[in-house]
Amino acid sequence: MILVTGASGELGHAIVERLVDAGQPVIAGTRRPAADSEQRHVDFDEPASLDFTGFATVVMVSAGYAEDDVVIARHENVVAAAERDGVQHMIYTSVAADGDHLGFALAHRWTERRIQGSTLRWTILRHGLYAELFGSLLAPSEGVITAPFGSGAVAVVTRADLAEAAANVASAPDRHINRVYDLVGSRAITAGQIATAAGLVYRPASLGSCRAALDESGLLPFQPAMLLSIYSSVAHGFLSRTTTDLGEILGRSPSDPEPTVMRRMEQPATV
Repeated sequence: MILVTGASGELGHAIVERLVDAGQPVIAGTRRPAADSEQRHVDFDEPASLDFTGFATVVMVSAGYAEDDVVIARHENVVAAAERDGVQHMIYTSVAADGDHLGFALAHRWTERRIQGSTLRWTILRHGLYAELFGSLLAPSEGVITAPFGSGAVAVVTRADLAEAAANVASAPDRHINRVYDLVGSRAITAGQIATAAGLVYRPASLGSCRAALDESGLLPFQPAMLLSIYSSVAHGFLSRTTTDLGEILGRSPSDPEPTVMRRMEQPATV
């Protein structure tokens, strides 16, 4: 039996759907299970809710953005419960290998180290920047994109491809024991290329002016710095490297991310 955590989120929900479509025995874990459903109450902040008895594989979708100490405590709760309850294999959704400059990378790297030092078999899926997030951060206004991505390229990847990859690994975990995969796109794209394709003007603002706007936007205290780290990492060429890992797990070429980016450009950015 497979448990997928974070199943109320877009990634977790998509992983569950993929596993159901593949005929795999799966339970969706979420903080707010729907009434009269088979969903399991799983709240990383409530250790008493973390009962993994009977699950051979747990797909641990990372617990969302927060300050490092909060995320690390949540993930420790999950790993400790998996060890206690006899889980055989843990699959963890981390951040891309080149993502160490991102403001949320530390908690991911800590969690990787904790899992790798545990009693569990494991697979680490290091995710590239979502095409959906890249599109929403481009956020054109009156035909102009001002997001400070500079001329940097980024190997974005669609959430659907990442969900399919996680489901493939969970369906046959013995093929992926103690492996780290860098699931980034097979090609890198720039904000300028997207602007041209959409018939928009690309006029990137400075990081400083972007920070000032974010500071006035009502975000949570840790969020502006995290967003600035994405902009800066892309602008300065730290997220452009491509790999073949995703295609190898999918058994096909990764999806073209541009249509997904274009669809999400008109939607507000989410963190």
